[in-house]
Amino acid sequence: MAKKILVIDDEPHIVQLLKSRLQANGYEVVAASNGKEGLERVEQENPDLIILDILMPAMDGYTFVRRLRKASREIPVIVLTGQGAMQDLFAVEGINDYMVKPFKAEELLEKIEKYIGKA
Repeated sequence: MAKKILVIDDEPHIVQLLKSRLQANGYEVVAASNGKEGLERVEQENPDLIILDILMPAMDGYTFVRRLRKASREIPVIVLTGQGAMQDLFAVEGINDYMVKPFKAEELLEKIEKYIGKA
């Protein structure tokens, strides 16, 4: 069974880029456009890993992670952000890893493999 990754980002082109690259590498991908929808997808899909944007409408990435952890969900979370100077806050919030946009797909795949292995 393919390992499942949940992509939560409000930019459709980022979601499509990630989806294409991850599926080409054997991962199953589901998507959500904000944190609120992301929490619903976590319950429905039980992903192995989450790729998360921080700045989104309806519910931002920080609120998403707080609610995820409050529900005792220890799913690895990798943040893709334009806010590179916030790495200390990411650790406090329970985020496992992060990458600054624009990012290299190969580096993201290495981080994914670190947490859940190859597809």
